[in-house]
Amino acid sequence: MTCLKTDKIVQKLVDSYGSWVQEEKENCPGHSAVMSSKLYPYDAIFSPIRVNRMTLKNRVVMAPMGNLNMCEENGRPNDKMLQYFFARAKGGTGLLTTGLIPISHGIDNTVTEPGKLSFFPRIDRSRTVFSGWRDLAQGVHAYGSRIFIQLTPGLGRVGPPQCVINEMKLPCSASLNPNFYIPELPCLPLTDLALHKIIKNGGQAASDAKTAGLDGVYLHGHEGYLLDQLTNPAFNRRKAGRYAYWQNFGLDLVREIRKRVGDAYPIMYRIDLSLALNETYKERMESVKSLKKFGNGRTIYDTLRYMENLVKAGVDMFDVDLGCYDNWWLPHPPAGMPAGCFLEISRIAKKYFKTREVRSNAGLEVPIVAVGKLGYPDLAEKAIRDGMCDLVMLGRPLLADPDWCKKAYAGEVDRIRPCIGCQEGCINEFVEGGHPQCAVNPRTGFEDVIPETLPKAENKKKIAVVGAGPSGMQFALTASARGHEVTLIEREKVLGGKVVPGSRPKIKFDFKNYLDYLIREVRLAEEKGGIILQTGVEADTQWLKEQNFDAIVYNIGTTSVVPRIPGVDQADWVQATDLLCEPEKLGDARRTVVIGGGVVGCETAYWLKYEKGCDVTVVEMLPYIMSGACTANRYHLIHYMEKAGVKLLNCAKVTGFTKDSVQIEKNISKGVPDPYNTWQPQLPENIANPLAKKIGPETEVQELPADLVVFAMGGRPDESLYLEGLRMHAAKELYNIGDSFSGGRVLEAARAAYRLARDI
Repeated sequence: MTCLKTDKIVQKLVDSYGSWVQEEKENCPGHSAVMSSKLYPYDAIFSPIRVNRMTLKNRVVMAPMGNLNMCEENGRPNDKMLQYFFARAKGGTGLLTTGLIPISHGIDNTVTEPGKLSFFPRIDRSRTVFSGWRDLAQGVHAYGSRIFIQLTPGLGRVGPPQCVINEMKLPCSASLNPNFYIPELPCLPLTDLALHKIIKNGGQAASDAKTAGLDGVYLHGHEGYLLDQLTNPAFNRRKAGRYAYWQNFGLDLVREIRKRVGDAYPIMYRIDLSLALNETYKERMESVKSLKKFGNGRTIYDTLRYMENLVKAGVDMFDVDLGCYDNWWLPHPPAGMPAGCFLEISRIAKKYFKTREVRSNAGLEVPIVAVGKLGYPDLAEKAIRDGMCDLVMLGRPLLADPDWCKKAYAGEVDRIRPCIGCQEGCINEFVEGGHPQCAVNPRTGFEDVIPETLPKAENKKKIAVVGAGPSGMQFALTASARGHEVTLIEREKVLGGKVVPGSRPKIKFDFKNYLDYLIREVRLAEEKGGIILQTGVEADTQWLKEQNFDAIVYNIGTTSVVPRIPGVDQADWVQATDLLCEPEKLGDARRTVVIGGGVVGCETAYWLKYEKGCDVTVVEMLPYIMSGACTANRYHLIHYMEKAGVKLLNCAKVTGFTKDSVQIEKNISKGVPDPYNTWQPQLPENIANPLAKKIGPETEVQELPADLVVFAMGGRPDESLYLEGLRMHAAKELYNIGDSFSGGRVLEAARAAYRLARDI
């Protein structure tokens, strides 16, 4: 296994993560992304496995999803965190892992809030936090599951830079590195003395975890966090001292933990086989200032040798993939990444250990955990059967459905609620200051306040639900399960609302799975008599009133925007949602201009380029393409649109149309952000960057040739029917939710529908 060969594999994989939709072969990873049960029973997934002297009941590991803001302000795990994990243990998961638990408070300035408060759960503070961990371990064990605590030496350069604004303290790193969020901010190198203190903290935290009853420790040496910065020459360019050699910090940390916990306590390590920065950015590694220093990263072979040394130091198990924050879509695979995207990486690690006959200190083979969109039981089963990994790690699939294991074991695969890959609830929520949630499972993150069992309706009502998009279907399913008589009315002949066009591009296969799931659940409820379904029916207010409904819930959706711009009547145009539903409307057009660079506009542009072979230009008025969307999803689409030659024009205003062109006024000042920047995130609106370049007034007029103009400018909430119902007193109770209340995402639609349906 040569360095050259493995690096070529990384390049091939990185390139394929954008172009897989063009593959038509059945062995393309994306074709495995269906919720089928052809390989049932899943004897490989549900076979036990030993890790050190501990036995896991099955091969499913819950990924560390980050438990930010799931603790008291002193860091004690609170009931929100406990019930969140108990739900996944009850659902049958073999091994749970917590999110990041820093062991560097007082050293890494990015992990502690002003006033020594914490949005991270802590185990290093004092005995005041121990009871939370003991309660967590005991509750998980009640269901026969195990739980590891994930320890991190810190965030370093990828930590939030508020410490500079709030406390005038700079972030830290292995060497003098730019901050990820604001590259103009330097991250100062930690001293060997500070690093030695972190190592001692790690040993103490591991010992405390063992005493608290937790089943093992899990070191986060991935994604460019501080442990990765210290153990990768891309970030660690120290010239002197013990930790100038990039392996020493990780090895010393493991040895200290092993010394404190003994030989029988499991240690797991999370690692990227390659940062894949060179393979992602190529020549940009020399031209982009914030990337220049990072070209000398570990090769896969370097990492494998390091992993072998980690085993000698005491590590029992690894999970492996690619990437870091600077190519965030790799370690956080979004909707558009193919299923099983890192199986080749786990296979490489497993083959290396087998060839080298690597054994743990317990004399066992070292299990390799595969990650990366493995929430499809057939795919997960095949990966283990084929020897590509020993266990599979599921993060977002277990947030979407905590009973994933129960349902897969029972062969009820079609009842598994699929993750849609949006990352809006599981990641964006805590980036914006919240806690982990889920777009398709309204109970995730609220297990402490929303009981699992739906309350039976004391006063059964006759309810009309107008509109069968995600909010309408979610409401109908929940309300009917409580015993209400529900009539679901949809003017189209198909169910799904805006999910229908949203599921048409190949990269939206997760969305298609979710749509199929909702439709199956509605049809099943219809068969049982819980829902009366009427499709192809236009809801009329007078008719609704005559039916004597006790309540009417409106979920009408939005009305697409058509701009009032000179010449729009001359242009050949179509709404993006209509084009996705009816691709024949593309006709012979090859030069397409998408007006609107939000999520819908960019997904449509990607579809036009990769699936239809069009020349595509995206025009967006705002400074950022896909503004506000989850970083991983933004990065993935933008990077591969650039690779395919899609033109992205930000800070651009449409001024007119002709029969075959779009006229725009484009800001050309130096302060306009690079629309193809995927190595620096868009900061949340409430975090100011005082070092950001100002956008000047300089503009130029441009004319874009266009055979077809595609409008993706969003929509206005359509509350007309609701307002008419109010005027006509159509029922005693009227509610307006989903997009007809406020245009949003599945996250807001499903959450509102579920909560209303529980209480109505």
